[in-house]
Amino acid sequence: MPFTEETLDFMALNRVMNSREWFHQHKDEYKRLIVSPMAELLDAIAPGMLEIDPSLIIVPRPGKSVSRLWRDTRRGPELPLYRDVLWFDLKRGKYLDYPGFWFELSPRALRWGCGWYQTEPATVAAARELILAGDPDWRRALETFGAQDVFALEDTRYKRSRYPDAPEDVRPWLDSRSFCLVHEEGDVSPLYSPELGERLLGDFRLAAPVYRFFLKARDRGRAGG
Repeated sequence: MPFTEETLDFMALNRVMNSREWFHQHKDEYKRLIVSPMAELLDAIAPGMLEIDPSLIIVPRPGKSVSRLWRDTRRGPELPLYRDVLWFDLKRGKYLDYPGFWFELSPRALRWGCGWYQTEPATVAAARELILAGDPDWRRALETFGAQDVFALEDTRYKRSRYPDAPEDVRPWLDSRSFCLVHEEGDVSPLYSPELGERLLGDFRLAAPVYRFFLKARDRGRAGG
């Protein structure tokens, strides 16, 4: 079954209730409205995602490729027990600083993209080296990025450019402290569309050359340059 308006209503109400007892009383709704449609979405895009990268790990379950709605309270006992944000994150390894493809939904917005939540400094340094050297994978990534209007590079730049003489389209990359392509929709209605998976897969394919550059920078950074 696809996501519905009930999905977002449940997420919002669950966060307001903020109660383990309430959540467990409504576990069947959680499975029906959230777990099942997210698994269906991932099953739909998995073959295409594995064409982009056969090494991606895709396990359509909470705690695996899919986030949980509940928090680890050991990291912030003052925070609410439950989130009203749900996402999947597809990468080669969960704890090995790989870039990933991700999709996030909440009652406020839909977001998807490619990259890191926070890029390791060694990877950022390696990316800069590749950019300055005019690496072929970087040139393909830049050409692809410049020809599309779906994704923006998340702005994590230093306030003052460290490369003021670099070309205008290259400077944001050189000045970034972390790398992530982001698309955001303030209108959540695409969540209910049967074409959601097709749209995500098309956009992820569009980002594939940038993803391959990210992988190269990650491997170079891990190898020490």
